[in-house]
Parts: sequence; C-alpha cells; structure tokens
Amino acid sequence: MPKRKLDYVVSSGNVFADLGVPNPEEALAKAELASKIAALLRERKLTQAKAAKLLGIDQPKVSNLLRGHLTGFSLERLMRFLLLLGQDIRIEVEAAPRDRSQARVLVA
Repeated sequence: MPKRKLDYVVSSGNVFADLGVPNPEEALAKAELASKIAALLRERKLTQAKAAKLLGIDQPKVSNLLRGHLTGFSLERLMRFLLLLGQDIRIEVEAAPRDRSQARVLVA
C-alpha cells in the first residue's frame, strides 16, 4: 500500500506563531492570562457588570476580554486584573535551552 501524504502540519506549540501572528509569544501569554481571568470570573459567578466594577473598566471591555479580543489589553494590564482578583503573580527569567530556536513566555 502506498504511503499517503499527511494533510497537516505539526504545531510549534504556539498557535499564534503557527498562524504568523506578529509577536506570537506575547499573544500567547495574553491569551493564557485572559483565560485565567475568565475562569476566575466564572468561578465567582460575576456578571460582566460586576466584573467591570471590580476591574475598574467598563462592561464592553469585559466582554472583549472574555471573547478573546485582547488588542486593547497589555500584559501589564492583564496582570493587574489578576492582582485585583486576589492572585499572586510570579515572574521567572531563565535562559532558553540551546536546542530551541526561540525563547518563549510561559504562563502557569
């Protein structure tokens, strides 16, 4: 039986890099932080209006955040939201392994 050509590409581990998005590491970090914020808001059963008041933004911005429209949100601002939600943030810096072509940002 002849070998079939595969119709997919193995991911780099960062969908934003795979799609050619500018600054893919930042985009991934922002998406991961936004996901954590959304999970905390769901966990606390906060309406968008109550979340907006807590985060110091208006409700349409909360809606954008929850839908992944993150253009207007910096990493710093997303981290500030996590602090307002009572979360500690730890930042660690370490050298990337030599076998990896690019450094990356990880959110745990």
